[in-house]
Amino acid sequence: MRGFLKGFAYAFAGLKAGWTGQRNIKVMAVIALAAAALGWKLGISRQEWALVSLACAVVPALELMNTAGEKLIDILSPEIDQRYGQIKDIMAGAVLVAAFFAAVTGVLIFLPYL
Repeated sequence: MRGFLKGFAYAFAGLKAGWTGQRNIKVMAVIALAAAALGWKLGISRQEWALVSLACAVVPALELMNTAGEKLIDILSPEIDQRYGQIKDIMAGAVLVAAFFAAVTGVLIFLPYL
């Protein structure tokens, strides 16, 4: 049980590192809060809340993974290497795809209410 709880401490330390080290995480948090406020104001359904919540979780989760991958590459290869640059670009692309479809989800859910 002690190891299980220690895992939570490490996870929260990772969240803190992401929060303090990445501006994008803060932007995503503001967007998520805005989506939550809009959902509350418009009275969206439970199913819509589930989709909004999922969209608001997936994008920052991928951003944290992207950040971890970039830091790992920077440690393993501090010199500039086009191959590692491609890996970083692909990871950033994954975040972009998730963000795009989160925005589409928001439009599909909120637009009919507006």
